[in-house]
Amino acid sequence: MKPRARDLNLQFGQLQPGPLNAITDVPGVRVGHSNVRGRSANGRDILTGVTVIEPRAGSTSQHPCFAGVHVLNGNGDATGLEWIREAGLLTSPVAFTNTHSLGVVRDALIVLDREQQPDDGRLYWNMPVVLETFDGLLNDINGFHVKPEHVAQALRTATGGPVTEGAVGGGSGMICHEFKGGIGTASRRLSSAQGGWTVGAIVQANHGIRNELRVDGYPVGRYMEKADSPFLKASLPHPGMGSIVVCLATDAPLLPHQCTRLAQRASLGLARTGGGNEDHSGDIFIAFATGNDVPPAAYESKKAPTTDHLSMVNNDHISELFLAATEAVEEAIINALLACDTAEGNGHAVPGLDAETLLKALRRAGWPGEQA
Repeated sequence: MKPRARDLNLQFGQLQPGPLNAITDVPGVRVGHSNVRGRSANGRDILTGVTVIEPRAGSTSQHPCFAGVHVLNGNGDATGLEWIREAGLLTSPVAFTNTHSLGVVRDALIVLDREQQPDDGRLYWNMPVVLETFDGLLNDINGFHVKPEHVAQALRTATGGPVTEGAVGGGSGMICHEFKGGIGTASRRLSSAQGGWTVGAIVQANHGIRNELRVDGYPVGRYMEKADSPFLKASLPHPGMGSIVVCLATDAPLLPHQCTRLAQRASLGLARTGGGNEDHSGDIFIAFATGNDVPPAAYESKKAPTTDHLSMVNNDHISELFLAATEAVEEAIINALLACDTAEGNGHAVPGLDAETLLKALRRAGWPGEQA
């Protein structure tokens, strides 16, 4: 396995990670991937996939949770966000995929969830959340190779425990800061005095310019050569084209407006790594909280309770959760970079960021290394 940031003695911020340093440190959260690889009939390379994040095992529509969303820059697309803005409820898993597979993943999630519901004639509807980034440089994105069975595989393999990072699932064909990008994750666990809650982040990183890259505050990108950047070819678009999508999870009892505030802090984690300044990047973030037991829609008003009893983190104690989200997103992006090897597709080569290259740039930037 390739080293993660913590293996290189990189410490992001002041809070401590959970045992796995992953979004699955939040109890009940599960992650699954499906990789789509091969060669299309027209001879183009296929390098894409699907990643799903489940707030809990089983049907999310029958066991929803509060959620909120934030868009830093809207040069991207997503499904299901309007209902979250309106009702504050997440009623599906969250899925990551490529830009042109957004629709098929959404439709597949509806079918798969419907199969879990009782066939008793009740009304059924769902508006799944699917987020995308563009992998059209390395992947035959116009071949529409993500199919419903790939979504089913990602859900079937979703599990707690360690999360596979790098060029996997929806992150298979992504590029980050002109290096190979993809899936990364991290977490922060608050002390008992701070509430004892966990915040986890998972990112699909496909954004950024190399000379803007920062790691633990050090401007490493300006000390990295760009001779191997895939964007040096005259026929390619300018660096930084792409997007980043982020899913934050916490077991804190947050209400929907507080989830929105948590999602906003993903912007700060992105900024700490040197991202978030490109017009052509879709930066879309979602946060969900499992700390309240939210009942599903009753469909029949006579069966619905008049009120629900909920808990809420006092705003005087929410700043620690904001800091946890910021630090987890920052570290997740660097973990995504470190997890990737060099990749080739459709005549383009994208270098992986190896540990020694990063450490060399860190030292040149003034990082004290093992003496820190």
